Amino acid sequence: MANLVMFCILAVVIIGSAIMCVTTKRIMRAATFLLFVLFGVAGIYFLLDYTFLGAAQISIYAGGITMMYIFAIQLVSKRTLQGIEEHVKGNRVLGGALITLIGFATVVVIFFKNQLFDRMATMTEIPEVPMETIGTALLGSEKYQYVLPFEFISVFLLACIIGGIMIARKEDKQ
Repeated sequence: MANLVMFCILAVVIIGSAIMCVTTKRIMRAATFLLFVLFGVAGIYFLLDYTFLGAAQISIYAGGITMMYIFAIQLVSKRTLQGIEEHVKGNRVLGGALITLIGFATVVVIFFKNQLFDRMATMTEIPEVPMETIGTALLGSEKYQYVLPFEFISVFLLACIIGGIMIARKEDKQ
């Protein structure tokens, strides 16, 4: 019962923070609400007894990625951020709602086509995957293993950081 109450609290925090993140007009507030979303997801990992994933969520995403966003925001000149004010028009809201409904209908059709609701209802105990298998899949370099994509992503993020610094330095010189 306590797990259900904690899950409901975390779900409300995550959903509320996510909505506030995408609806606020202040970029620093959006980054702060994103931080709350990431902490809430880490809380769900801890609730499920996935302590490693919870710790990784806090250290990598809540700590590292959010700090990178904040540094990127601070690198942008204040003149660029001062004049930003976006007015949402009615047709944009209607278009967004229409696209959301189309996406939701697509997901429901795929669920019914593949009979996923029936499979979930009849699903029995899922066998537990050993931690050694997960570690081998994450750190292996063979087929269906993920060390090379992780390395490519790290090089890509480094290039993005260097590019952001170069753009910010060119703007200051003008």
